[in-house]
Amino acid sequence: MSTTLHASALLHPDHATPATPDFMPLLGTDHVEFYVGNAKQAAHFYRTAFGMTLIAYAGPETGQYDRASYVVQQGKVRFVLTTALRSHHAVADHVLRHGDGVHAIALLVDDARNAWTQATQRGAHSVSEPTTLRDAHGEVILASIQAYGDTVHTFVERKNYHGAFLPGYCAIEHDPIARPVGLLHIDHMVGNVGWNEMNAWVDFYERVMGFRLYQHFDDKDISTEYSALMSKVMANGNGYVKFPINEPAEGRRKSQVEEFLEFYGGPGVQHIALATHDILHTVSTLQRQGVEFLRVPHSYYTELEQRVGCIEEPIRDLEELGILVDRDDEGYMLQIFTRPVEDRPTLFFEIIQRKGSRSFGKGNFRALFEAIEREQQARGNL
Repeated sequence: MSTTLHASALLHPDHATPATPDFMPLLGTDHVEFYVGNAKQAAHFYRTAFGMTLIAYAGPETGQYDRASYVVQQGKVRFVLTTALRSHHAVADHVLRHGDGVHAIALLVDDARNAWTQATQRGAHSVSEPTTLRDAHGEVILASIQAYGDTVHTFVERKNYHGAFLPGYCAIEHDPIARPVGLLHIDHMVGNVGWNEMNAWVDFYERVMGFRLYQHFDDKDISTEYSALMSKVMANGNGYVKFPINEPAEGRRKSQVEEFLEFYGGPGVQHIALATHDILHTVSTLQRQGVEFLRVPHSYYTELEQRVGCIEEPIRDLEELGILVDRDDEGYMLQIFTRPVEDRPTLFFEIIQRKGSRSFGKGNFRALFEAIEREQQARGNL
């Protein structure tokens, strides 16, 4: 059985510098590209529900004749929503297998050629070699490697580019639909992999990309009466990018990871955590705009102050919205999870506000996963 790293033993970016130089410095997440069945409708959803702003578009009108892509952004959160314009297309094949889902996690780098070279020399499978795209606003260099399932990592070098997004995209100067909610940046992205595959992907991120183990939860930490899973959180050298990786564990019934793998058709991105400075405002606005969240019982809040101590937010307000709280040695954090944002029970989002804490809500695991199991039960999938 795995050994759990408690909060006091976490490796933090400010004092966990690797013994060897970071051979693949990452500046953060550049964007996340979703392959979807109808990008125009998906973009409308993220604009009206999540408040994102349409900033760029590529399609037949811009010379991209096989697909259409809409770029929406809020703070540093940038999503690209891409759909195929013909049925016999790689994007359409991806949607047929998985439904709407994340295809590419794009990582911002200073040198895309070096990042691709370092990764492929360490065993990564190349999806696309470094390619330079140019227009009147400058140039961008892109290169991609394979990650878990059909997910890819794209290295993006844009230091010599000043356009809205990428060459080939036209800028959208004004979006009258967007309703911002206070999203800042991507805190982390969680991938679900198959039985006994977690450690292989931990090794991949360590060996190929220079990540380190940031935190580890075993099936004793993440379990309920019915199901369990295991998770290891990987972080890059400067801590800007964090990828928790989940795999199923033995339980009496089907776990959330097993349900995801069944409906997604293999490994993929389970959820994306979006940071905010004011979770009460963000969540209340998201709820008014139609985003649905998981709920936990009233008893969670009657015991909350005893478990986490004094916090600034009124517990009554947290309960009204369904926000969870957890504390570690450095502070506390507030989090809440949406219901799946599609008909397939696959992708969902987390809204998170950190007040010192760098952990992932271990104290909330049981309440959260019991809430997920209630959803599974309603779908007939538990």
